Amino acid sequence: MRVGLQIPSFTWPGGPEAIGPTLARVVRAADEVGFDSIWVMDHFSQIRAVGRTEEPMLEGWTTLGFLAANTSRARLGLMVGGVHYRAPGLWAKAATTLDVLSGGRAWLGIGAAWNEEESRGLGFPFPPLAERFELLEDALRVVHEMWRGEHGSEAPFQGHHTQAARLLNSPQSISRPHPPVMVGGGGERKTLRLVAQYADACNVFGGPTAIHHKYEVLREHCVAMGRDAGEIERSTLQTVNLDLGDGRGESGAQVVDRFGELSDAGAETVIFSARDVWDPRVIEALGRDVLPDLHALGR
Repeated sequence: MRVGLQIPSFTWPGGPEAIGPTLARVVRAADEVGFDSIWVMDHFSQIRAVGRTEEPMLEGWTTLGFLAANTSRARLGLMVGGVHYRAPGLWAKAATTLDVLSGGRAWLGIGAAWNEEESRGLGFPFPPLAERFELLEDALRVVHEMWRGEHGSEAPFQGHHTQAARLLNSPQSISRPHPPVMVGGGGERKTLRLVAQYADACNVFGGPTAIHHKYEVLREHCVAMGRDAGEIERSTLQTVNLDLGDGRGESGAQVVDRFGELSDAGAETVIFSARDVWDPRVIEALGRDVLPDLHALGR
């Protein structure tokens, strides 16, 4: 099982001045103990499931560039990008830039988005859901065109809402044939169909029964399209509250058992956020008590 760390919160001791140094320390430690990937959210204010709206939130692509400079091995990505925040060509260019500057470690994580409150708050247009799915398909088609050949297809493009005169991409990505694409979300009719058609990975939520069902729906879409479902990495997003001696969470063994059930349900990659990740003991304990056993699952 591959293991990713998501960092969804920057509400850490020391205030804004400490965010940069703390984040650098956290991701260097995560890289060193063996996390396969590190992810940040693509939000502009904190989401309700994590904390108060007013809590600190960093812009995603800028943060990934910072992560690239402070890591050397783990892949890096957004969990997941909101398609309407950027034009399709910019999605390709930003992911390519991260890939080049990180030495070929970029993911492109993208989805149809949902947070109307932050979009309205900052003046981003928030199209209806059907239009956002059309934008998502435009973006997925554009990135594949821009990752073709030495400099992209350089062809014009006409999509649902996107018109481009020349899809040029220079420098080209280091990852070949392209940085892997993850489409986030478990919508069975549209999202998982787009995964089957355009993506290298899916990401779904829930327990073993729920994620197994989603993976089966994805497999059915792949069959309908004549694609080998084994080409698509099956991932899931989870949370970990590790017990650091305060009796408020799980032991490392309990985390491994819980994620083992997800592996049995079909998950190949588990990506999780960890409570109080700023505390050095958290990454240390995860690297010692959790990651080795998760990496051994399925061997």
